[in-house]
Amino acid sequence: MSKPSFRGTDQYVATEELMSAVNASITLSRPLLIKGEPGTGKTLLAAEVARALGMPLFEWHVKSTTKAQQGLYEYDAVSRLRDSQLGESRVQDISNYILKGKLWEAFDCETQPVLLIDEIDKADIEFPNDLLREIDRMDFYVYETRQTVRAKHRPFIIITSNNEKELPDAFLRRCFFHYIRFPDEDTMLRIIDVHFPGLKKDLLREALTMFFKVREVPGLKKKPSTSELLDWIKLLVAEDISPEALRTDDAHKFIPPLYGALLKNEQDVHLFEQLLFLNRRNAR
Repeated sequence: MSKPSFRGTDQYVATEELMSAVNASITLSRPLLIKGEPGTGKTLLAAEVARALGMPLFEWHVKSTTKAQQGLYEYDAVSRLRDSQLGESRVQDISNYILKGKLWEAFDCETQPVLLIDEIDKADIEFPNDLLREIDRMDFYVYETRQTVRAKHRPFIIITSNNEKELPDAFLRRCFFHYIRFPDEDTMLRIIDVHFPGLKKDLLREALTMFFKVREVPGLKKKPSTSELLDWIKLLVAEDISPEALRTDDAHKFIPPLYGALLKNEQDVHLFEQLLFLNRRNAR
């Protein structure tokens, strides 16, 4: 039986490298570890792979307080104690107080699912290591009910990371790795066309020129991402901003209109204000 193949979707522009990484991970039956700048579509990839391949999707969004055990199950001892005090009959069956985690839900799925473990680097450094056995063997033991939960089908696991913490070598060895590079201009044109078909060519050209110039400014604390570009273009269209207003050869218009969609902290805004001041002084 041939493995499913991912070729992108009508809503997600994937490069050849990314499509190859997804398909290699499926072939190897290994988790796909995705890194890249925020806003490059790492999280969205899981949903689009599931949609393209007709697989159910389970999403586990990791926080700084998330523990690996929560992905398996949690025992709600507080509810059981309360029910026992109220004389509830369900208290006799401890399984009523076992709350399934996303990994368990994926293991229980009747068809092969996609499991997203999103932003794994937000959690404690031991979090990835605590999942090694379950990811390898596709089973785990529930001590309270003395049962072993086994995956009906090995989930296709997509793991995202923003590089906030280094991941353990033992964990990395079990993954197929791919870094989503920031889109070049041709890829960006395809992405914009998906979201804004029929956008005026003059506006598109000037918006992209200014966007990439903003990203190239030295000293920028946070470079604008693809998702921020899409937000900015949506505003440009909604406000009917003309292509002439985006011309970057005019030193008096160096700060982009509606810049709040692109610049997300006061340091970067201040940097552009300084550049604007210098450009105006030099233009005299």
